[in-house]
Order: sequence, then structure tokens, then C-alpha cells
Amino acid sequence: MAQVLRLGTRGSQLALWQANTVASHLAATGGPPCEIVVIRTSGDQLQNAPLSEVGGKRLFVKEIEDALLRGEIDLAVHSSKDMPAVLPEGLTIAGVLPREDPLDAIVLPAISHQPSAMTSIEDLVKHLGQSPSIGTGSVRRIAQLMRLFPGARFTPIRGNLDTRLRKLDEGAHHALVLAAAGLRRLGFASRISFALPAEACVPAPGQGIVAIETREDDGAVRATIERITDAWAGAALTAERALVEALGGGCQTPVGALATPGDGDALELIAIVVALDGSRAVRGQAHGSRSDAAAIGKEVGAQLIADGADEILAEARRAEGAVEGIQP
Repeated sequence: MAQVLRLGTRGSQLALWQANTVASHLAATGGPPCEIVVIRTSGDQLQNAPLSEVGGKRLFVKEIEDALLRGEIDLAVHSSKDMPAVLPEGLTIAGVLPREDPLDAIVLPAISHQPSAMTSIEDLVKHLGQSPSIGTGSVRRIAQLMRLFPGARFTPIRGNLDTRLRKLDEGAHHALVLAAAGLRRLGFASRISFALPAEACVPAPGQGIVAIETREDDGAVRATIERITDAWAGAALTAERALVEALGGGCQTPVGALATPGDGDALELIAIVVALDGSRAVRGQAHGSRSDAAAIGKEVGAQLIADGADEILAEARRAEGAVEGIQP
């Protein structure tokens, strides 16, 4: 194995936090030092377009995975929710860091931030009213939040966290919906006005989990990564990704999934598939041993399909194709 590991990452605030955290974990276990290699992805170059219109979140990993396959870097660090359900041939997720808060968070403008007064969904709806302007481009979040705010206006908001918060505070929106994990990791936990419970908004599969990707045939690097991996986060990610694969889903589909530890060695998975307009929702859940994480994901995927999720997803893909100018 090389004396210095070349670690590929995007250049955003959060991506660099993730990359440097992986590097420090490796150093703490006696691993080799890392050279951070910033790779500009298609997603970074298309800052003004909604993800659903430009090909989904995989745009944030493709160039990095290509560099990994070419041997230009030795490992890649991603927000796992950005990764496709099926990885390119020759690549594997070698490890994950401990999971941060997986929930979605409501962020209010600084002038009206009242976290202590916001204790329930009813409080949130009362504060924002029935037709707020909400900043998010996630079809999953929009589909679920439309059930709470039928008259809301949802607007994509891209860019670094500082930029998003500044626009919010300047009055561009009544609220933002962001991953609590990113806010906490970058020191903005105090801006979380209300954490959306999974019953109201099931988070994205993999949300809050940092994934480390390597080449399958690079045994030395894989062994090094395994020393810093978190078993529970790894099992949760396995279950959630197996669910998405069972549904044939991509990154920009209205699918939520969250696996959490139960008693002893148990793992519980809940999931939802929601129509883009919020009119229909199919839910599923299952539990089992942590070692059976992939089977749990497949079981919930089968439940959802049996209850009509495939029809909802087909409609979502047709709508996505229409936006991109592609015939279904």
C-alpha cells in the first residue's frame, strides 16, 4: 500500500469536513496519512439547476468514482445518500463512519428562530401557516411535506450551507429543509428550529452516514478502512441500500428509509414511497438481526412493491423523463 493515500472528495464545506474526518480517523488507528484530492463534479458545476432536472444526486459522485477506477485516487469519501444503489463494477463501500443525526431539519430565518417553542408538528404548521415558501429541491422532502403543507411553494436552493442560510435570513424563504447531520457537523446545530420526526418525513436512505469507497481488488486499502468502520452504521446503510436496490430506485425518487438499532442485535427498518404530489403514500417496515441487514431491506422493498410502490415510482420516473425531455 502507498505511504500516502490519495483521498478523493468534492470541495464543498461538508465534503471537506467528511474527507478530513476520515483522514484523522485513519491517522488515529496508525494508518498512512492522506492527501486530499478535490475533484469538481458535474453536480458542482450545475449549481443553478434543480437536481431532479439535471440527472439526480449521482452527479456528485460520478467523476470521483471515475478517478477511483482509473487509479488516480486510492479511496473516495461521499455522503452515502448521494451514491447510486448499484455501484460501478470494480468499486465497493469499504467502510462507514458512525452515523450522525439522520433526520431532516426545519431551519427558520434567524429573526424568527424559536427552537424552544417548536415541540410538535402542530407547532410547526401553526408557525409557518398553510402556504409557506420552503427552500428544498428534494423530491422526497417535497412529496412528504406537501402532506403537511398542501399550499406550500417549494423552491430549489443550492450552494454551500453558509450561502443557503444567508439567503434564508435575507428573506428568500420562510424556512429551509436541510439534513440535520450537515448542520451539526459544520457547527450549525443551533440553527435547527425543529427536527422532523421520521413519522412526518422519513429521511433519505443513507442520510447522516459518511461512506468510504475503494476498488474491490485493493485489499490493503480495504483492510485499513475496515479498522475505522462503524458496524451499526454499516448495517443500517446495507439495509437502506438493499431497499433502494429492490425498488429499482435512483437518487431522485420519492423514497425514504431509516434503519435504527433495536434491542440487542436487532435492526429495524422503516420506509416510505410517496407520490410526487403527496396524494398517495405506501409505508413498510421490518426488523431482524443486524447480520441480516440486506435481507431486511429486500423484505421491506417487496412489501412496498406489493402495496403499490412500483406504480408510484413509475409515475415519478415518467415525470422525471418528461422534465429532461426523455420519452418514457
